[in-house]
Amino acid sequence: MKVLHVYKTYFPDSVGGIEQVIRQLALSTPQYGVETVVLTLSSKEGERVIKIDNYYIHRARSVFEIASTPFSASAFFMFKKLAQEADIIHYHFPFPFADLLHFLTRLNKPTVLTYHSDIVKQQNLLRLYRPLMNKFLGSVDCIVATSPNYLDSSNVLTSFRDKVSVIPIGLDSATYPVVSDDRLGVWRDKFGGKFFLFAGVLRYYKGLHILIDAALNSDYPIVIMGSGPMEKKLKDRVKDLGISNIYFLGFVCDEDKVALFKLSYAILFPSHLSSEAFGISLLEGSMYGKPLISADIGTGTTYININGETGLVVPPSNSTALRNAMDYLWNNPLIAERMGRNAKERYRSLFTADNMAESYANLYNSVLNSAKYSDDIIS
Repeated sequence: MKVLHVYKTYFPDSVGGIEQVIRQLALSTPQYGVETVVLTLSSKEGERVIKIDNYYIHRARSVFEIASTPFSASAFFMFKKLAQEADIIHYHFPFPFADLLHFLTRLNKPTVLTYHSDIVKQQNLLRLYRPLMNKFLGSVDCIVATSPNYLDSSNVLTSFRDKVSVIPIGLDSATYPVVSDDRLGVWRDKFGGKFFLFAGVLRYYKGLHILIDAALNSDYPIVIMGSGPMEKKLKDRVKDLGISNIYFLGFVCDEDKVALFKLSYAILFPSHLSSEAFGISLLEGSMYGKPLISADIGTGTTYININGETGLVVPPSNSTALRNAMDYLWNNPLIAERMGRNAKERYRSLFTADNMAESYANLYNSVLNSAKYSDDIIS
């Protein structure tokens, strides 16, 4: 079975959470007879078709961008060709340009859509886009929510509840690099053996301004790993407040990323808006047995992090509550260690890549073998 994944960005151009989900599916579903192909848009020069691991990425050249959505004329031809060769088309939402690909090419193919997030920031454009969005969501065969929390909290998803399945995102620790003792030593020498870690793209909904306010007059190291559009503004805020214990690392390689997760004391995830639908770095922290601190925003973050069990959950946009949670974990290492163990057990039971792969493989087969398409299946 060949599955074509469609999303606006992908490796090596971009390293966000949705890209990681597609990669984990590409690496974990072959054992269930699934072959992965990815169609993405790219403004960069270079090969239009590249191979990563065991699958191919086709990169249509984007020519302009509106509200973080790239557009491409060549993508229509590439999509039609790749879709004709695929058994299942798997869209990743939100990506409004995919709606146009879907309707204008008029292909009668089985379709699955993973609903990663509501559109939160672009409310004016959303009013214009909503009719097309609802038509698109109504036309696909199945929608996947990444947590029961998001299914319950999203007004959009609840409107299509009859076609929504819940499949949590999963990770395979074997797809992460093995860290050398030398790299561990480098970071241990820099930050010691006890520090809080945030990992992710520095975007508006990550709540890092709240973390900075919470860190005022604290003395424990807080490491911020990642880069993004809010980076300069956040650094300026730290400088203006005279905070000396927050360290911005920018983008780091995968080995250094794993080293920092392994060495960290606890994971901070202060995202305060529902644009944060799941939280891959929370899941990575769980995978490495770290206690978690996150905000209750009605999404998958509180499905990963159970308050008092795997970590602490605080009200969103509340720097005082966040500071109290940080102080509590820092001053109670035995409780923090227990929460880290619980987080790892929860990862193993719910959030492995194999669990995700098996669930998607079953869904693909169910959609493919539905009455709507069964007559067209070629043995």
